[in-house]
Amino acid sequence: MASEQAAAQEERAKLDARARQGETVVPGGTGGKSLEAQENLAEGRSRGGQTRRDQLGTEGYQELGSRGGQTRKEQIGRQGYQEMGRKGGLTTIDKSGSDRAQQEGIHIDESKFKSSFNSG
Repeated sequence: MASEQAAAQEERAKLDARARQGETVVPGGTGGKSLEAQENLAEGRSRGGQTRRDQLGTEGYQELGSRGGQTRKEQIGRQGYQEMGRKGGLTTIDKSGSDRAQQEGIHIDESKFKSSFNSG
């Protein structure tokens, strides 16, 4: 039992070291500078979404998400939205869409969907 606890502590120490190097080691913990910070961020983000869903109800929450996507589509146009979808489709748990596209030699024209809010 003590060896299991030591192994768990060692694993947490390794994850913490990776987090301190800037790697996201907890889903939803993006931006946290340590393992504990990433865990707290992920929990807060999850709870925030849950609270909003409780306020709006499931249908309202889904509508809100759909409306957000529609707004983005209007901002960047049909081609930009499709290009953004291609990038998102390449994303995996351990690699971003950009990283995978680069690794596999797939060209994604980010200028089609990276727009500044001042230009429109």
